[in-house]
Amino acid sequence: MEQAMIHGGVVRRLWPADLPAFRDHLLRLDAKSRYDRYAMAVNDDFLIRYAERCFGIDDVIYGYYVDGVLRGAGELRSVGNNIIGGSVEAAFSVEKEWRRRGVGTELMSRIVRAARNRRADALYMTCLSGNVAMQGLARKFSADLRFETDDVSGKLVARAPSAASIWGEFADNATSFATAILDLQTRVFSMQQRGAA
Repeated sequence: MEQAMIHGGVVRRLWPADLPAFRDHLLRLDAKSRYDRYAMAVNDDFLIRYAERCFGIDDVIYGYYVDGVLRGAGELRSVGNNIIGGSVEAAFSVEKEWRRRGVGTELMSRIVRAARNRRADALYMTCLSGNVAMQGLARKFSADLRFETDDVSGKLVARAPSAASIWGEFADNATSFATAILDLQTRVFSMQQRGAA
């Protein structure tokens, strides 16, 4: 799963240096996408403040980059005080023009793997009744998740993390970190070149 290429883009782990790209991605979401993601209407100020809180030690975020622009994200965070062994929450956002391309499936596969590797006992997802895309994504992972009657909370199927899943996440994170550093260096170099011109 390391750095899967999808329609000219790449899925990788996000790091604190990706915060501006993550914030800008959230700000590009249209009103319906924002409602589907947060289960309420949110404004730009809310999204800016939200993005600033998303890169804590217990947060795991994967993103879909196309030509250096973040177009989708999958988030995993602890519901309680610790992401290891407890309940976790998953959330997804993909910009409208990048949907129906397998981006959500790639993001979800990494979120499920990360939850399992952290021995999460429950994975909660907001899946509003009108969010057909999210419901379809949840159905694709029926082998990994069991949903309650409300279709909002999913319980991970009991399966301990394997050496392959742990190694896969480690390799994915290492590659993603190296790519993030190169992206950051490219952005800094570009700004320096523009400043010198």
